Amino acid sequence: MALLGSGEFEPWTEPVDRWLLDRASGDGSVLILPTASAPEGNQVFDMWANMGLAHYNRLGIPAEVVPLKTHEDADRPDVVSRLETASMAYFSGGNPAHLAAVLDGSAFWIALMDAMGRGLAYTGCSAGVSCLGEQAPDSSIIDPMHDDVWRPGLRLFPDVYLGPHWDTIDGYIPGLRDFIVRSVHSESRLLGIDERTALVGDGTWWTVMGVGSAHLLDRGRWTEVPSGGTLDAALIAMDQANG
Repeated sequence: MALLGSGEFEPWTEPVDRWLLDRASGDGSVLILPTASAPEGNQVFDMWANMGLAHYNRLGIPAEVVPLKTHEDADRPDVVSRLETASMAYFSGGNPAHLAAVLDGSAFWIALMDAMGRGLAYTGCSAGVSCLGEQAPDSSIIDPMHDDVWRPGLRLFPDVYLGPHWDTIDGYIPGLRDFIVRSVHSESRLLGIDERTALVGDGTWWTVMGVGSAHLLDRGRWTEVPSGGTLDAALIAMDQANG
């Protein structure tokens, strides 16, 4: 898996892509899924799709865009079948709550978990990270520091909250980082990932790549891991880790 704080399809991510594809099963191809951006319209969806295609074309890696925008799409056999041979599924940014709602309980999500069990790599950036935890923020909410912002996450990482853009979010909305910390239940953990930074690993053991750090809040204590460092943290649901 790779969890990116920001910067999908930018040149700095090439080592992340290579790291994943060197370890993944499948035919070496990448599925590009701008699903989280679908509420912003086809123009935005296509922008991210084309950025992904251009990025992998530069790297000489075969890639295709998956037309997955709605929960109905996530149950279409022609969409689900894309997972059968690919080596990586890449979810780019947008609205985390929308992405979680589209995937939750769908045939695509079930097939994705099965594919990860046989060695498919999961890459998420921004919303593609935030959707995986206990709860996912709804970025369409006008007041992002209201309890109503939280929606059910996919719980691939149960009792974990995910915070991409961790080093810059207060620059977007002052006080947002403290709000997220206050939202985390005492029995839960919070994983923050800086911009242009990736956490790569198997769900239990991670390496930090990129320019920033990863930050784990567990039982009131922060652990910061800079680029090049490793983090021993079992975040993924154990049934998936053993899949």
